[in-house]
Formats: sequence, structure tokens, C-alpha cells
Amino acid sequence: MIWLRASEQQTGRTYNLESVLGKAGDDGGIAHGRLLVEFAEAVVGEDDARLLVARDRLAEAAGAAALVDAAAVVALFNAIDRVADATGTPLEEAKATASADFRASLGIDAFYAAAGKT
Repeated sequence: MIWLRASEQQTGRTYNLESVLGKAGDDGGIAHGRLLVEFAEAVVGEDDARLLVARDRLAEAAGAAALVDAAAVVALFNAIDRVADATGTPLEEAKATASADFRASLGIDAFYAAAGKT
């Protein structure tokens, strides 16, 4: 999300970060944003039928190349997040400071893993 904020500053476009949590009623300023969120949630979920629908809808709307890119991003983020959690890697102070406002506004600090619970 820090990168979206930096992108806003560079492009002048506005992104609704609540879309990442499925709280926005629109695409959040990101092309196919709702479909991307649904796909990401379906990938890490356990409902195979939901994943098939999400994958097909994203491919139809954004194209096969975008689907492959989205799958790669979801897979990489999931892997990086699991490694960081498994090794107890803390959020760097600079990133904690830079993201404090939107973490608070989105309620991210209340997430189970963010609370340091295992």
C-alpha cells in the first residue's frame, strides 16, 4: 500500500486503499480492482469453485496476461508474508512510520498476525 501512495504522488491519481480490504464499493481507482481483490482472496481461500469463477472473470475482463501477472503477485506476496511470519521478521521502523496512518485507518494493526499472536 505504500507503493500505491507513492504512485498517487507521482501520477496525481487517487486510490481508495479500502478497496484492498474489500470495503470500497468500486475498483478503488485501480483497473479491475474489485476483480483483483476477489481473485487474491479466492487464491488464499479454500473454496475451489470461488477460485474458478474469480479466475475466469478476471481473465475475461483483463486478459490472460493480466491473470498470469495477478497470480504471480499473489503467489509471491503469500510466500514473502509466510517467510516473514515464520521467521518473526518485524516490520522495519521506517516502513512502520510511513504506513502508520493508513494501517490505523484501515484497521490493519488489529489483524491477528499484526497483533503478534501465533
